[in-house]
Amino acid sequence: MNEPRTKRFGRILLVLFALACVLTTVAFAEGDGEAVSQFYGTIWSLLPPVVAIILALITKEVYSSLFIGIVVGFLLQADFDVVLTIDHLVNGFIGNIGGNAGILIFLVILGTMVALMIRAGGSKAYGDWAVAHIKTKSGALWSTFILAIVLGVDDYFNNLTTGNVMRPVTDGHHISRAKLSYMCDATAAPVCIMMPVSSWAAAVTGVINNEELGFQIFLRAIPYNYYAILTMVFIIMMTALNIDYGPMKKHEDNAAKGDLYTTPERPYADATEMKFNPNGKVIDLVIPVIVLVACCVGGLLYAGWLGGGEGILDMFANTDAFFGLPFGATIALVINMIYFAVRRSMKFTELMDCLPEGFKQMVPAILILCMAWTISGVTRDGLGAPEFVAAFVEQLGPGLHNFLPAVVFIIACFLGFATGTSWGTFGILLPIVLEIFTPGGFDNLTAETLNEVPILMVGIGATLGGAVMGDHCSPISDTTIMASTGAQCYHLNHVATQMPYAVTVAAIGFVNYIITGLIIDYVPQVVCLLIAVASTVVVMLVIGKMNHSMSMHSQRD
Repeated sequence: MNEPRTKRFGRILLVLFALACVLTTVAFAEGDGEAVSQFYGTIWSLLPPVVAIILALITKEVYSSLFIGIVVGFLLQADFDVVLTIDHLVNGFIGNIGGNAGILIFLVILGTMVALMIRAGGSKAYGDWAVAHIKTKSGALWSTFILAIVLGVDDYFNNLTTGNVMRPVTDGHHISRAKLSYMCDATAAPVCIMMPVSSWAAAVTGVINNEELGFQIFLRAIPYNYYAILTMVFIIMMTALNIDYGPMKKHEDNAAKGDLYTTPERPYADATEMKFNPNGKVIDLVIPVIVLVACCVGGLLYAGWLGGGEGILDMFANTDAFFGLPFGATIALVINMIYFAVRRSMKFTELMDCLPEGFKQMVPAILILCMAWTISGVTRDGLGAPEFVAAFVEQLGPGLHNFLPAVVFIIACFLGFATGTSWGTFGILLPIVLEIFTPGGFDNLTAETLNEVPILMVGIGATLGGAVMGDHCSPISDTTIMASTGAQCYHLNHVATQMPYAVTVAAIGFVNYIITGLIIDYVPQVVCLLIAVASTVVVMLVIGKMNHSMSMHSQRD
């Protein structure tokens, strides 16, 4: 039922695209297509993602919801000029796809790698080994958590690789695809934002735009990045105590009965049903993954070297993931194809069959990503949503002071959720936070200021944590989409099941930013962190006790 609807929508898109191509010439003839919309920088700039999110939650149809949100955005950008809207629509799709082509290439290559490992029998052999050696459900979850931490150098790579590698293991222990998606998504960005050697550290340092203090500020703000830290604590408590609630509990209960998907929408249900070599070994999965990790890290370093970096940290600070990841993945693909040919795991024709097979596996993710990038682009660049939020923050600044980190955290969450980008969120908010919290403004920032004004670090940690939180649970976030893809979970199921968990951690973080803002001038940094961790543990114990009570009550009934 779902597939014909998707095909019909695809035909409508093709018709609209053809019509747009015809009318684009007329749009250019109309003259100024770069005029600023009357809605630019106003609250209306947030309407496109709001429309898309509401429609997706109502209809359970992500493609049409995103497309309607995109159309609404371009209508506002064009001040309801229909011809100019079509012009913006075509150029918006082309511009965003072209600018992100490297990630699409990386997706296709990774899909091909997965197809190769399945066809060679490596995935089946690893799944059999894991089921035999990882005896419990919690063991499978711990293994997923640890692997995601190890792969914390880049969130795109982390989400896709962790999901694909651990999926046979979690399937074998009746863990729902929604739970696997959450484990990947909730670990990837929080780990990356705290990892000094990562693309995220480089991005934050670049936004701070202070060669002497940028990286130092990033490091010193880590203990105040409550969302990232508390998400790790949340996952540990959730896994140790076997706690699930909200929509996730329904998915986990159904998975225990053999249904890994719960809902009728399951676009990946037959994705791995392909011929495989019955003589495959675990090494046929382990070696390709190691090669992929090594080549992708090498690709990131090489991209950083081309960007002028000298040492390892400097290379990561100057890297370009949109070039480094596909570059490294391409080398890994060639090496692994040679490896499988030497191993005689499959015939040459079967090797080549994995290329289109890998592409097919990634089509849903590519389609959603292209639409998500486009709606994010029109919200951010075409309608100026970040400028609207930035102006709002600046107006709040002077009167709040100690409460400002909590307010900044909420605003960063909202902006990240609406635009689907954490990098864009902290790129807008960090300069404002630095200006507000630094006595005399950012130009007077010195090393001494970092010691004398501790609330500055709290504000930066709140900005980074809020940006990650919004991006983490946004339906239009590329990392959210990649977590769904890596775990082969229906995207809206992933969004719906992880939302209560993300909101729980965000609420705990918000309260702790209020507490920290009030006591930071009187207590050591470690005390604030311990209070935040302890509050998360207490909340999880309470939730666990409530779950147990509800379970006992339902059994009596």
